[in-house]
Amino acid sequence: MNESKADQARAGELQYQRGVNIVLARGEEKLGLVTSWAWHDDPRHLLFTLARYKFVAKMLNGLDRVLEIGCADGFPTRLVAQAANTVVAVDFDRTFIENAKERQLDRWPVDFRVHDIMAAPVPGKFDAAFALDVIEHIPESQEDLFLRNICHSLNDVGILLIGTPTLESQVYASQQSKEGHINCKSGPELQKTLYRHFSNVFIFSMNDEVVHTGFHKMAHYLFALCCAPKN
Repeated sequence: MNESKADQARAGELQYQRGVNIVLARGEEKLGLVTSWAWHDDPRHLLFTLARYKFVAKMLNGLDRVLEIGCADGFPTRLVAQAANTVVAVDFDRTFIENAKERQLDRWPVDFRVHDIMAAPVPGKFDAAFALDVIEHIPESQEDLFLRNICHSLNDVGILLIGTPTLESQVYASQQSKEGHINCKSGPELQKTLYRHFSNVFIFSMNDEVVHTGFHKMAHYLFALCCAPKN
């Protein structure tokens, strides 16, 4: 009787064996440079990041060509690659792009490129673009250049998703974050800025991993869904 139960327990583990064998054969996957630091320093922050990318993936599901601006190490970009047909991800930092390419898998292809969006639009036309935790690092005097270059990479009915910490959240931010976050905005300020470049802008609030339509001043993070660029 005891032996039978042991056999049943071992049989139950077979549900994992195929995946385990694949990992043993090809090696365990690595986190990227940025995500490794998050996992080491503040594991919860990695969860928040993945939740933001999951929201993007849901919003852009089924689109043909999607562009990411400021992909860093590209680790969470795979969530969007799972939803869209083609993903091009750019960053001006060559170290990040090389790190992303080193961990690239054929199963989840992403076209990682070194590109400075402040210098020029990304060549080609895309159905959608997204930039998470980027606009707050752009000086206010250059934010219109940033947005114009993105718009030039979108088709006539293209979509842009912007994700950024709120102005109100900065009182709780670390000193390191405050040094880089030079252009945080409230919900209405972000919407006003984006209306200069898009016909429709919808603002969502986010706390931890929950996206909602609640009061923007009580949100830690903002999402802006922008439609129909004014090229």
